[in-house]
Amino acid sequence: MNPSPETLIIGAGPFGLGLASYLQNRQHDFRVIGHPMEFWKRHMPAGMLLRSGVEWHLDPDGQWTIERFLAERGESPKPEKPLSRELYLAYTDWFLERTEIPVQTAYVTQLSRDNGHFRAVLDDGSTVEARQVVIATGFYSYSHIPAPLSNLIPSDRLRHTRDVVNMADYQGKRVLIVGGRQSAFEWAALLREAGAARIDLSYRHDTPQFIPSDWSWVEPLVEGMVDQPGWFRNLSAEEQEIHRLNLWTEGRLKLEPWLAERIFRPEVGLHPRTQVTAVTEKPDGLGVTLDSGEELAVDAVIAATGYQVDIRRLPFLDESLLAELAVSNGFPVLDEGFQSSVPGLYVTSFPAGLAFGPYFGFTIGVRAASRLVGEALNRNEPTPV
Repeated sequence: MNPSPETLIIGAGPFGLGLASYLQNRQHDFRVIGHPMEFWKRHMPAGMLLRSGVEWHLDPDGQWTIERFLAERGESPKPEKPLSRELYLAYTDWFLERTEIPVQTAYVTQLSRDNGHFRAVLDDGSTVEARQVVIATGFYSYSHIPAPLSNLIPSDRLRHTRDVVNMADYQGKRVLIVGGRQSAFEWAALLREAGAARIDLSYRHDTPQFIPSDWSWVEPLVEGMVDQPGWFRNLSAEEQEIHRLNLWTEGRLKLEPWLAERIFRPEVGLHPRTQVTAVTEKPDGLGVTLDSGEELAVDAVIAATGYQVDIRRLPFLDESLLAELAVSNGFPVLDEGFQSSVPGLYVTSFPAGLAFGPYFGFTIGVRAASRLVGEALNRNEPTPV
């Protein structure tokens, strides 16, 4: 592999692989460093079902689609049936095989910039230099547990959903899940099916409705950003909030109907409009008190409290680079090509949400982001002498 590519992509998840495919089809000199689909493989549980459909494929050029993948397997899309994590990972493996994207399996431990070039140190001690870098590392570094909860629960009893993937670890145990959106309910269903003795869910809002989400309006909107990349940032604050609310309504105020029969079981207790107020360690576990006055006996607590962007939490960003990086509410400030305030440093995926809208926390944003970032990288590529 070229030790000094024009562009270095850090991260081999959906956004990194989609961009790599776009660049490869245009003979751009790039290199991808990461572990392909690692977050999906190591931090999402077996048996998980996706809320996205077959149209949320990775290829910005529309060649290697999920429909084509299924057709090669002799299958046809079933709109009424959700995609499983396992099927999606089989698709991404197929996508990598068909595109022949070269991925260097390694971690970047430090990224710095000197004299207009970036220098990445890898976990094997080797280095890569590049004129442009794209950070496409996804969700991992942004898991969020609110301080009031982490201050109450002993650390050895508390885990974020990011780190709860082997449901068999909870067989026979009493589990409290704090959170009341899709992930909380799906983890509860998987835990029950894996043999947990009891699962309680505590959340501050009403129980969401078990009705289908309508994502049909999202794809045209996101794809339209390719021709109008400044569309979201040019909206008023009130208009931006309407779009966030619309996406929140579909993604957070609804639960997929296929969860209902898996949740309404004797082993699962729902505690809407509650919060944890006190925790007592006991010989046989924890005594948890909710502000409703209810008391629960639990062995473990799982925080289904989501992810919160703070680009400064990326462990490989050098302090000198962070000093140059403009940040707003934890999000990097980006231009219309996803370039940060550091010339040549681009950020895609979840952290692009402030500049381009909340849609880029979902794989529906992969293709649009790949085209916008790819076009910007190609524009900035030096003309061959």
